[in-house]
Amino acid sequence: MDRVNQTGKRLSSGASPEGAAANWPIMSANIPDTKSPVALTDQEFRLIRDLVYKRFGINLTEQKRSLIVGRLQKILSNEGFSTFREYYDHVIGDHSGQALLVLVNRISTNYTYFNREKVHFDFFVNQALPAVVAELQRRNSHDLRIWSAGCSSGEEPYMLAMLLLEFFGKEYALWNGGVLATDISEQVLARADGGIYSREHIGKLPQDLVRKYFRPKENDCWQVIDRLRKEVVFRRFNLMSQCFPFRKPFQIVFCRNVMIYFDQQTRNDLVRRFHAFMEPGGYFFIGHSETLGREQTLFKYVMPPVYQRI
Repeated sequence: MDRVNQTGKRLSSGASPEGAAANWPIMSANIPDTKSPVALTDQEFRLIRDLVYKRFGINLTEQKRSLIVGRLQKILSNEGFSTFREYYDHVIGDHSGQALLVLVNRISTNYTYFNREKVHFDFFVNQALPAVVAELQRRNSHDLRIWSAGCSSGEEPYMLAMLLLEFFGKEYALWNGGVLATDISEQVLARADGGIYSREHIGKLPQDLVRKYFRPKENDCWQVIDRLRKEVVFRRFNLMSQCFPFRKPFQIVFCRNVMIYFDQQTRNDLVRRFHAFMEPGGYFFIGHSETLGREQTLFKYVMPPVYQRI
């Protein structure tokens, strides 16, 4: 992957592709009692639900109502909003878009760990990667393009980069490789770019990989080494964007445990966009709780839940 031409500079904790981040002013008056949660009316729920669906494709069903209340209470309390309608009006009135990003950061779930759903990584190393490399060599190309879409706090793309380095060994320098990692949340991208993880998050990694690609930090944490960090480029990207800004298609795409938040129509539209930006025969990895459905004709089923672009 041409990591400079395709994706630009690495994301730093202070950078935002959509404008400089600014802290909200804390209002001193009308701050609700944190012991008495602000109630969410039916109308307010519909307004927030429709806004999140329109901008991010996330389908907040009635079952997610308590999640909205729980995760936004602190914002309402700290910023002095007495109702969810006041907060909603603030979000849509913030032309910088920062308030909307804070909203999606709060309601999205970003828990993951290294080597999650190990069968995917085994298939990646033993079948998908060898097949892709063989096809590239047949074409006399060394442009290996891998995308981790919905990368959360970085465990997945760093895992893929580790496996790339292990697979190629000394030959890796001959390849234009690396991993593009994108997510909607600036908060998790900043954590990912820092590359610091707790023992819990690296607990399922083989110890030889921990020793080789991490260095110990304080508070029982580990940080990925610079050799690994430079193989992953983190960028903020909304999968609901109708235009994917990539110059060349990918051979391998991971988009795991992302589409479970979308309704069927949104999933279908997203799958079509992925198909358009993948090479024929490319491999598409989704989460174990997800499926593309039998009616789709763009990808063929390989194994649960791995598909190949037709």
